Amino acid sequence: MTEFTRGVETGSGLGNFPGVVVLTRDLFDAIEFDAACSGDHRTAAQQMSDLAATGTQTDAFPRSEAFVRAGEQWLLADDPAAAATGFRSALADGGPALSDPRVPLARALFLMERPAEAEALIGQLESEQPRDPRLCDLVAELLVERSDLPRALRWATVGVELCLGGAVGSDSGGSDSGGSDSGGSDSGGAGSGGEDTSAAVAAAERLPVLPDGDRTELQLLLRLRYRVRNDLGLPEDSYDLLLDGLGGLGGLSHEPAGTPDVG
Repeated sequence: MTEFTRGVETGSGLGNFPGVVVLTRDLFDAIEFDAACSGDHRTAAQQMSDLAATGTQTDAFPRSEAFVRAGEQWLLADDPAAAATGFRSALADGGPALSDPRVPLARALFLMERPAEAEALIGQLESEQPRDPRLCDLVAELLVERSDLPRALRWATVGVELCLGGAVGSDSGGSDSGGSDSGGSDSGGAGSGGEDTSAAVAAAERLPVLPDGDRTELQLLLRLRYRVRNDLGLPEDSYDLLLDGLGGLGGLSHEPAGTPDVG
């Protein structure tokens, strides 16, 4: 066994193939950690690709997820063509993955100077009316990288609304999804002092009790959305105010637009 298979399940229990590696999240996490420490993402990408193609998948870690993880390492290794192959392999496999392979595939295609194919994938995702806030976050981040801020704002707003599940009404920004690039609905506007603070607290009090993971995703989306709106020169709206009002719900805090991107 080579070093990268340390700690994985092999041998008994695998029928007539004692040398087969069982795909696990811990294994891929270990390879990713080593690559982050050494900077050698190409070796990690090749290891993950080989494992994805030959390892035994499990319900906890399907082959499709392994191909996505390999593709991400290829992107870090500045090889978008190999990355695209990994993401397409994940799509062809058809199994579940933590993130939709079409988003990183679009990123790879942009890097390969094939924008029409990348835009087609984003359009496909949009036509499906996504229901996953994390997907909205990833697409919005990709569009920010492409300097397509109005579309990034719309995706981020949809993600916020999915996190909130309709808990905040139209007077707190819920009507902003279709026209968020035009400013959306404002609750007192920027810089109006105590009135804004009261509106933020009132909005936060109407939020559901969200699990930790959902609060974290909401935080990422709100911060990304705030930065995009700031770059577009738009005033604060009531979703922006949630960055203040959510302080007691998940440790969320208002973050200046110049803060580096999260994720």
